[in-house]
Amino acid sequence: MIEQAERNLENPLDSDIQWLEGVGPHKAAIFRKAGIHTFRDLFRFYPRRYLDRSTVTPIRKLQEGIATTVIGRIISQNMIEGGRKRFELQVEDESGGRLNCVWFNGHQWVRRLFTNGELVALHGTPQKYGRTFSLSHPEYDKLEADKASVTTGRIIPLYPGGQVWERVGLTNKTLRQIMHGLFKKYGLLLEENLPEPVIHQYNLMEGRVALRAIHFPKSEEERALAEYRLKFEEFFFLQLLLAMTRQQAKKTADGLVFEAPGSYFERFTQEILPFKLTNAQQKAITDVITDTRSGYPMNRLVQGDVGSGKTVVAIAAMMHATDSGFQSAFMAPTEILAEQHYQSLRRYLAPLGLKVHLLVGGQHKKRRTEILDDLATGEAHIAVGTHAIIEDKVGFKALGMAIVDEQHRFGVMQRARMFDKGQRPHMLLMTATPIPRSLAMTVYGDLDVTIMNELPANRKPIKTQLRNEARRGEVYEFIRSELRAGRQAYVVYPLVEESEKLDLKDAENGFEQITETFRPYKVGLVHGRMLPYEKDDEMRRFKSGELDILVATTVIEVGVDVPNASVMVIEHAERFGLSQLHQLRGRVGRGSEQSYCILMADYKQSAEAKIRLEVMAQTTDGFVISEEDLKLRGAGDFFGTRQSGLPDLKIANITQDADILAHAREAAFALVAQDPHLRTPENLVTRAHFSRSAPQSLGMARVG
Repeated sequence: MIEQAERNLENPLDSDIQWLEGVGPHKAAIFRKAGIHTFRDLFRFYPRRYLDRSTVTPIRKLQEGIATTVIGRIISQNMIEGGRKRFELQVEDESGGRLNCVWFNGHQWVRRLFTNGELVALHGTPQKYGRTFSLSHPEYDKLEADKASVTTGRIIPLYPGGQVWERVGLTNKTLRQIMHGLFKKYGLLLEENLPEPVIHQYNLMEGRVALRAIHFPKSEEERALAEYRLKFEEFFFLQLLLAMTRQQAKKTADGLVFEAPGSYFERFTQEILPFKLTNAQQKAITDVITDTRSGYPMNRLVQGDVGSGKTVVAIAAMMHATDSGFQSAFMAPTEILAEQHYQSLRRYLAPLGLKVHLLVGGQHKKRRTEILDDLATGEAHIAVGTHAIIEDKVGFKALGMAIVDEQHRFGVMQRARMFDKGQRPHMLLMTATPIPRSLAMTVYGDLDVTIMNELPANRKPIKTQLRNEARRGEVYEFIRSELRAGRQAYVVYPLVEESEKLDLKDAENGFEQITETFRPYKVGLVHGRMLPYEKDDEMRRFKSGELDILVATTVIEVGVDVPNASVMVIEHAERFGLSQLHQLRGRVGRGSEQSYCILMADYKQSAEAKIRLEVMAQTTDGFVISEEDLKLRGAGDFFGTRQSGLPDLKIANITQDADILAHAREAAFALVAQDPHLRTPENLVTRAHFSRSAPQSLGMARVG
């Protein structure tokens, strides 16, 4: 039957997984749920960890607080009902030592897993209670059938699985047997999928050797070399997709060619701007000018920390477009932000006699018609707006520059519609969310990226302080001193309203308390359940100085600039992520006065929360913060959405393997530069693997 299946295929490695010896339809169904459909897929079903006899610690030699692996036989199990309910398991090893294992959660499930007399491997950090060591919620692996293997000192692969897998007989022992048979019969059929020069240049292990070594390593050194090779390979094909995407875009798209910067650009940068451009701003503007004169459509991301002056770069780009006879469009995620940009543009560009229009929802029909006519005839030079700009009725005579602010708040299709508004206009994407280098190489890998990591000269770094409830009176007195000096304050809460499930302060009750505490100062309230016009109205009152304190939730994370706001208090700061705390903090420090961010935190904090708060207190550098945030959360949770297009990596880790990623990117982009379509004889196998495994699109930042 297996032979028949193989004959029907060009390559036996592409055979359905159910035909592999030891699998069958029931096990195949479980494999398919894990994305394993063929023999080829199974080779890349990597162990989640290894059990090395040399790393196993006898129970009698355990040390408190040091993570370890213990192998022992179960001698008792008990459900403890009194006090805090828990399930306890006791094991004994060959040294005669005994170890307690305890589960406080999931007891009903855990208690069904074990049988007295079973041999198990337990992984965790031991704590000592009296004379006995204990592991709380340890990871475990059943080893009864592997006793002989364990005692020989071999490195044993342990695979992902669980109860569902074990029900159909897919234990770790079975998986190793299946995998061993797979290598024995089909291992030599595995093709090398990396170009030979790349293997030599980066000193990589051969592909089939690496796959064998990752499953059945002879030593820790061999396993490490195999892991490096397979991580490199995974990153290489991801970067190959990005490199080919960029190459294709440049070859198929004719870009508008701008002239050299003219009078509008010169007057704006040299006469109108009241301050000197930072080096980072100058670099960003130079990048834009180079792109727009290259003959290819610009697709550039300007990534700058809060307050780094990205808006000035955007205006300079639009002046460059105006000098070349083109219109510009500037899209922001909210009406109030669009209005803020509109007012800034009008203020800066009034001396130049340029016509700037604001295009948002709800405008009077007559006014909207006038705006649309001006854009269609070319009378208007610049349109600023929300997604209203990309509506079908909106047309431009000669759109040459499309700018998207806080671009991560727009979907790919929304940006693409902006792109379609002109004859392939140049795209300038901007974000105030610093992205770690490793993620930028992936998420924005097919874009050109400019990083702005310098603040304008008149900006003072925000002073960040950690405080607890015992010092609340001191915090409130400090706010009063700032209010008496004529400045304003934010107070941010994690919840809109009181919750029965969470013992946290909320904005609605906080508003009442703050109003009472700070009489006669005027207090406003903004949260996500308010209608858009209500939020905007309240923000306008705060910006105009009508309100002294604004009580808010995270809706102000991306908000208007209020240069007079010098204090932000964040309640329950331990509940917020690092990037979110940084974005919130960026709402103050927009003026020349010294600004402060006070993080009110509960006494009880997780270890991760303590790290977050310490990082916030130590640095205001958004790029440092983003790196720490990535370490804490991992790449999958960093964006909180799959829209980012992050790939599903099987062995590589964007967070931990940035150096490998950089080498793989270098190799992939160099290969595409030499052989754009991978058609030379030495690259055909690489091309075949790429065609077989690469996703059609990562759905990332590129538009057009």
